[in-house]
Amino acid sequence: MSDEDFGREESRFGGRIRRYAKVGTSVGGLAAQVVGSRYLGLNLDRGQHSNELKQALGGLKGPLMKAAQILATIPDALPPEYAEELRQLQSNAPAMGWPFVKRRMRAELGPGWQKKFKSFGHEAAAAASLGQVHEAFGLDGQRLACKLQYPDMQSAVEADLQQLKILFGIYRRYDRAIDPSNIFAELSDRLREELDYHREARQMELYRIMLAEEDGVEVPETIGDLSGERLLTMNWLEGAPLMDFLAKTDDVEQRNQVAMNMFRAWYVPFYYYGVIHGDPHLGNYTLREDGRVNLLDFGCIRVFNPPFVKGVIDLYYALERDDEALAVHAYESWGFTKMTKELLDALNIWAKFLYAPLLEDKPQQIMEGEGGMYGARVANKVHAELKRLGGVKPPREFVLMDRAAVGLGSVFIHLKAEINWHRLFHDMIEGFDVADLERRQTESLKTVGLSLS
Repeated sequence: MSDEDFGREESRFGGRIRRYAKVGTSVGGLAAQVVGSRYLGLNLDRGQHSNELKQALGGLKGPLMKAAQILATIPDALPPEYAEELRQLQSNAPAMGWPFVKRRMRAELGPGWQKKFKSFGHEAAAAASLGQVHEAFGLDGQRLACKLQYPDMQSAVEADLQQLKILFGIYRRYDRAIDPSNIFAELSDRLREELDYHREARQMELYRIMLAEEDGVEVPETIGDLSGERLLTMNWLEGAPLMDFLAKTDDVEQRNQVAMNMFRAWYVPFYYYGVIHGDPHLGNYTLREDGRVNLLDFGCIRVFNPPFVKGVIDLYYALERDDEALAVHAYESWGFTKMTKELLDALNIWAKFLYAPLLEDKPQQIMEGEGGMYGARVANKVHAELKRLGGVKPPREFVLMDRAAVGLGSVFIHLKAEINWHRLFHDMIEGFDVADLERRQTESLKTVGLSLS
């Protein structure tokens, strides 16, 4: 290692120490408040400390911030004060400069890396929690998107997960309605997977297979000879962010088409292959002028056992037919245990909220006449019931399922789409056969070199 490299490494190490100290101070201060509240009778100002935690995480713009953003959309994974503050975290982080870009590109493609491009943008086109994207043009003139992972993210992820574990421990000290241990395990696995760009390339190819016949969805293609361990290059997809798209059109039909394309982009893979894109964040897709969806960022992907998917459909029919036995079977197939009548009723409150638009055979907005606070009221009611019953340990698969459902619901609310969700859903699941799903899943995963999560 040269003196220059050693100096950079030492500086980076020092930066990590300061970074972890900053998070540790915020989380540690909160821990002290919780202990004081529980054992000394002191007043715990959760609102104040959740704001302090948001400020610390927002400044870091790292994996812990990403995990917090996911948690903020999962009902009752965190206290409402924390969820509200963390929900405000922005996805775009300050981009790293040209010296970093040159080092990363040289490490991945060799010292003559610039000769492999016709041009390469010095400024990041987008930046997020784990990496940043640069626009480039290949030697053949093709417009490209080059995704570069930030330095030393593996140790950052591990350190941040330890802080997240502390945060969950704090939560469990004063609120036992939800046991978050499975949530932590799921987030840990998914965050570690996001650092594997070879895996993400395979997941991108999986989505190209699953959505090959969907005219309303575009998936980029990996450029293998311009990719590496911490560099993922793909063709650039032209499109605009959702809010920019909405600012340009008030055409209900076009908004409806976008909503249907979004619905199929997420749920064709799930109901046909048992796979879901776990992060419907506004930065992970763009919209073309004709309403087609560009699906982006394939780091956070979940593959489910086929019986889990069947359980999702079984619960729908259980709610539609008021069939308690089928509902119990669905919950148990997901991993819920000790299903009492009271626990079933509590879980069904949230299930009926999520399934409500699918149960009514009529065109409607996703949350017609209710407003965004309705979901919070439902979640609070479920939370109170679960706390009264002694708590529940949600299966880990629910983390990304809830993330997708809540995230997509938010998109549909923005779109003000008026669709017969009941018929859209029934068209999706018509003729569902768990054996057919298993066959399709096995074949497609084998094709791209992946396996069940």
